[in-house]
Amino acid sequence: MKTVITTTPFGVISSLPIELLEGKNVPYRINPLGRKLRPEEVAEMIGDAEIVIAGTEAITKDVIQQCPNLKAICRVGIGLDSVDLVAAKERNIQVSYTPDGPSPAVAELTIGLMLDLLRRTSQSDREIRSGVWFRKAGRRLSECKVGIIGCGRIGSRVINHLLNGFPGVQVYANDLTPKTDINTLVNWVDKETIYEECDIISLHLPLTPETQNLITSDELKRFKKTSLLINTSRGGIVNEIDLAQALRNGVFDGAGIDVFEEEPYRGDLCEFDNVILSCHLGSMTEDCRSRMEIEAIQEAIRFIEGNEFLSCVPESEYDLAERFKK
Repeated sequence: MKTVITTTPFGVISSLPIELLEGKNVPYRINPLGRKLRPEEVAEMIGDAEIVIAGTEAITKDVIQQCPNLKAICRVGIGLDSVDLVAAKERNIQVSYTPDGPSPAVAELTIGLMLDLLRRTSQSDREIRSGVWFRKAGRRLSECKVGIIGCGRIGSRVINHLLNGFPGVQVYANDLTPKTDINTLVNWVDKETIYEECDIISLHLPLTPETQNLITSDELKRFKKTSLLINTSRGGIVNEIDLAQALRNGVFDGAGIDVFEEEPYRGDLCEFDNVILSCHLGSMTEDCRSRMEIEAIQEAIRFIEGNEFLSCVPESEYDLAERFKK
């Protein structure tokens, strides 16, 4: 089966994913542009391929309709908001993902953003490069109340890092179902309590009808003036226009944002020194990226050989996609 790899970079950290394809004599093409595909480029890139190894580029209903040979989508990563699952199901296109691969890397980046914002490391770097030498007192993570909204694979790891590595930190958590098995030291509260009382608010949620625009001006104005916001989950959960306006008005202290509604991001958040922006780096460590690429290729090979996916998208995700459509 013809296979196209639309995500980029691919096979750079480890050559094993490519070796697996070549070992099975699978004809393949790799996105030659070296960047994320624009919506209008995706269908042309997939072309007559039967399998796509996909990243976060949009595989919409229109793309699916333009690719009549497409039979399987193997996502490198966990987020599924970039794939029209409803349209895929209607065409009987099988979809897999790699839900466990990104978690360790995203959790560690989250902690890194917290530390960077608290100590203003990136801001100091920029100031030194522009000729300013000024030491501003920061804060210690161990002295903070940290609110975690969403306690799945990644959020629970962040909680464990906090409690095991930063004695004295107070962790407040919110999830649809409190996970009391995570740690007895976690304070399970509603989101409003996190907004109003926490020094750091960190988001670890999928993009759903319920979480889209979860953080708007209404929520931001409830933050403490010294609060920090971290989003390493999905663009669209934080309203970026409202976030920029709140920062412009000095409503709260700063933000670390790794994901954006439209990527590459070129919006107003670029103007703020108290905002750390990163280009969807959450899963981009050598070990996690390699693992995700290998797992996606293994799923493609299983499909080619007539076997079932090991990590097929669960039915609950299709139900969620149906609700999102409405």
